[in-house]
Order: sequence, then C-alpha cells, then structure tokens
Amino acid sequence: MKPLILLLALTAAPTTALAQDMVSYDTDQSFEDVTFGLESAILDRGLVVDSVSHPGDMLERTRADLGSDVVLFLEADVYSFCSATLSRKVMEADPMNIRFCPYDIFVMVRPDTADVTTIGFQSYPDGAMKEVEALLDSIARAAIGMDE
Repeated sequence: MKPLILLLALTAAPTTALAQDMVSYDTDQSFEDVTFGLESAILDRGLVVDSVSHPGDMLERTRADLGSDVVLFLEADVYSFCSATLSRKVMEADPMNIRFCPYDIFVMVRPDTADVTTIGFQSYPDGAMKEVEALLDSIARAAIGMDE
C-alpha cells in the first residue's frame, strides 16, 4: 500500500505546482472591456491573435451531459498569439521552447466573484522564456489599464 500512497502524492504535486505557476490580475472592469483591452494591447504590439478559445462556453454547454451542477465560469476565453521575433529568439536559445508557442492569456469571471474579471497567463522557466513572460505581463497590464 505504501507505493500507492507515494504515487498519489507524486501525481497530486504537479497540479498544486501548476496552479501557482501563473500571473494574474483582478479588475472590476467588465469581461467585455478586458477582452477588448486585451485584443487592443496585442494588436498595439504588432501581433496578431491566432485564435480565441472559449473554454467557459464549452464547459457550460457540456455541464449537464457530464452530470455536473457546478458552474465554473460566467465567462472565460483564452487568447492565443505569437511573436515571430521573440519566438525565434527563445527557440534559438533552446529549440524545446517550442512547447510554449503560441502564447496564451486568459480572461475569466467566476460565479463566486461575479464583479471581478481576472486576466492572466502561465509563468515561464528562468532563461530566455522570461522575456516572453515580460511581454505577456505588459500586455495583460495594458489590457486593464495598469501602469507598465
């Protein structure tokens, strides 16, 4: 039985660590205002939004089919984009940085804090990817009007 306990401990640890490996900001601005600000901040840097995923809609649409009564998000989108210049730089430093591309910024509103919109992104390992993290941070902060 001890190996099973060890296995459970090892599989639970990454989930906890992953939840902490992000940067996020809360604002009282509406979801629509934050997503508009995010799109503008991305475009202002000469970047193009590759896609917008709607995990909040998908989770709500499938909630009953999966037997859940838990509403996770009132609204939740993930914006994906890339920078050719920065991506080339970080992948020349380490080709395995491909695993981080495209770069994502999420925007969400939770039911328990309906008057708060959260914008954020994953943090990256030390080294070249910290420059990408700095870009994402500047975009997220610009989206909600925080001083850079």
